Amino acid sequence: MKKAKSKKKIIFIVLLCLIFSIIVFMIVGWWGFCAKMYDENFNISGKSYEPLMLHIGDFDSLECTEYSFPSDKGQMLAGYLYSIGDNQHGIVIIAHGFGDGGHNSYMDVADYFARNGYYVFAYDATAMDKSEGEGLGGVPQGVIDLDYVISFVESNNDIPDLPIVLFGHSWGGYCVSAVLTYHPEVKAVIECSGFNSSSEMFESGGKSQAGDGIYAMTPFVKLHEFFKFGKYAKNTAMDGFESTDAVIMIVHSADDDVIGIEYGLDKYYEKYKDDSRFTFIRFEDRGHNEVFNDPSNTYKDEFDAEFDKWLETLDYNYNAEENKDRFIKDKADYITENLDHEKWSHRLDEDLFARFLDFYEQAIKGA
Repeated sequence: MKKAKSKKKIIFIVLLCLIFSIIVFMIVGWWGFCAKMYDENFNISGKSYEPLMLHIGDFDSLECTEYSFPSDKGQMLAGYLYSIGDNQHGIVIIAHGFGDGGHNSYMDVADYFARNGYYVFAYDATAMDKSEGEGLGGVPQGVIDLDYVISFVESNNDIPDLPIVLFGHSWGGYCVSAVLTYHPEVKAVIECSGFNSSSEMFESGGKSQAGDGIYAMTPFVKLHEFFKFGKYAKNTAMDGFESTDAVIMIVHSADDDVIGIEYGLDKYYEKYKDDSRFTFIRFEDRGHNEVFNDPSNTYKDEFDAEFDKWLETLDYNYNAEENKDRFIKDKADYITENLDHEKWSHRLDEDLFARFLDFYEQAIKGA
């Protein structure tokens, strides 16, 4: 009788261990899958698309001085100080968005602020355009790089000691907010189409592919980020807001299909709507990449329409794999020959940017 009970107990323990092992294996496997998906999407390098790149010659009188300085792992970042003339009374640091190279597509933003009394310091994040790195690593690297950028600007004797304000779009919007945890001395932040936490970028972008399954992935993405980036992975935009007296402007469009407004403006508005430090600008129909461009400027639509007509004239299937390289070259040649750089590089909503300018100036005067 005792032998039978002992045997049953052993079988029960073995089964329990087997079940536990299966559960652990499934969890570890799922974690590995989530980490793989994260790295495939965010541990990337990026180059600006040459035919659409902006050039300093596109902007009258704009001058640029290039710098090189280290980030956290010794990788050298490329920085660019833009200016027009003298009499600057502040420095705008621009944090660029994700996936299309470095700061280049924000050169028109740099030109606007430079034309209106500011030095502008822009940079390419790790593994983007001229900055070193085999891969970005992940979303929090943007906060790390910006932390090092601000410290470089503040310590460089060639750059005047002036009040610093931040401007960021998308990923850059998150970075300029979260970095306030480390730089509460910043006077003002304009955050466009951003999000509160690093894992939310993964969640917002992944919902269209994984559906509700994305919520089962998010906890493991957070864990993966923490092991890679430590304290930086835990920083949120709201952490930054709470760490500073800086004034904050939040800009977002309700139809943003890249970073949903529920991850940015709506979340912040719920908490800070009665806080006088915060200004909210909510659009309904500006999407993500065009949020601060002039909606009445139709050049992009006109160019896209002409490009579509050109596609119809091709005598080969440009979607076929065997024609991939041929189409890449033909597309680049078409854009290079037909893009009007004057129109392409001057599409900002200047009325909106006048509000941005006033916001910065009031912050600096009140400092």
